[in-house]
Amino acid sequence: MSVPLLLVIDVLDEEAGLADVEDSQGRTYQLPAEWLPGAADGAGYRADLQGQTLTLSPFADAARLLRERSKQTLLDFSDAPGEDQ
Repeated sequence: MSVPLLLVIDVLDEEAGLADVEDSQGRTYQLPAEWLPGAADGAGYRADLQGQTLTLSPFADAARLLRERSKQTLLDFSDAPGEDQ
């Protein structure tokens, strides 16, 4: 079983109808807000792909999991050997 792709809305532009999102692989892009049920700043989603169908479902833990991934990335980077030695 593969790890699901998680998305979190960084900024929701209600006037333009676009959401700036970050995914669990560190990529950022814009999606139409109407694709994201209950779109709001900080809302999280799980992306499931079955065949040719992509489903975006609310996922309450997405923001927490992305923060944990970011913290681990920073720790891994700061532990890199050869820096300041």
